[in-house]
Amino acid sequence: MKFFVDTADVDAIAELNELGMVDGVTTNPSLIMKSGRDILEVTKEIAGMVDGPVSAEVIATDADAMIAEGRKLAKIADNIAVKVPLTWDGLKACKVLSGEGNMVNVTLCFSANQALLAAKAGGTFISPFIGRLDDINLDGMELIADIRQIYDNYGYETQILAASIRTVNHAFQSAQIGADVMTAPPAVIKAMAKHVLTDKGLEAFLKDAETAGIKIV
Repeated sequence: MKFFVDTADVDAIAELNELGMVDGVTTNPSLIMKSGRDILEVTKEIAGMVDGPVSAEVIATDADAMIAEGRKLAKIADNIAVKVPLTWDGLKACKVLSGEGNMVNVTLCFSANQALLAAKAGGTFISPFIGRLDDINLDGMELIADIRQIYDNYGYETQILAASIRTVNHAFQSAQIGADVMTAPPAVIKAMAKHVLTDKGLEAFLKDAETAGIKIV
C-alpha cells in the first residue's frame, strides 16, 4: 500500500520522507491556507522533496477554467497530479487533462457510481472520503470495498486513494480491503507505530536493564 501524506507542512513531509513513509503528497485549498504560503510556491517545494505524485487542487468550478488551472498546476513539476472535484464539470476536466498525459486525482467521491464515472473519464486516482461518510453515520469502508469490487470486475486502472482518514483503524481497514493508496495527516501515520503493549513492554525492559546495570555503550 502506498502512503501519501495529507498536508502542506514541508517540515512534516521531510520527517516522514526520511523514513521512507512518503510515496506521495496530497494537498487542498484548506491545507494550503493552513500553511500560510502561496499555492504555487509551496507546491513546487513539496514536489521537489518527494519522488511520487503531489496532488494540487484546482479552485475553479467550470470545466474550461479547471482545465486552464490544471494545465498551470501541471507545469510546476512532472510529478504533479491535478486534483479536480467529482462533478460533471470535474469529469470533463479530468478527461481533457488525463488525455494530455497529466495525472488526475478525482476528489470528493462519496459513491461507487461516482468512482465508476471517474475511472471511465481516465482518472489516475479516485479519492473516496471515508471520514466524512462516517460523520453522517454511513460506513466509509463499505464504499472502499464497493469501488474495489467494481474496478476489479472490469480491470480499471484508476487507483483507489482512501482519503479523509482520521484514525489508525481507517488506515488498517483500507489496506485490508485493498485500497491502492491511503492519504492521511502526519499525526495519523505516526500513530500507526503506537500500541499500549509496546509501551508497557518497553517500560518493563528498561526497568530490568536499569536493575541489572546493563550498559551497551
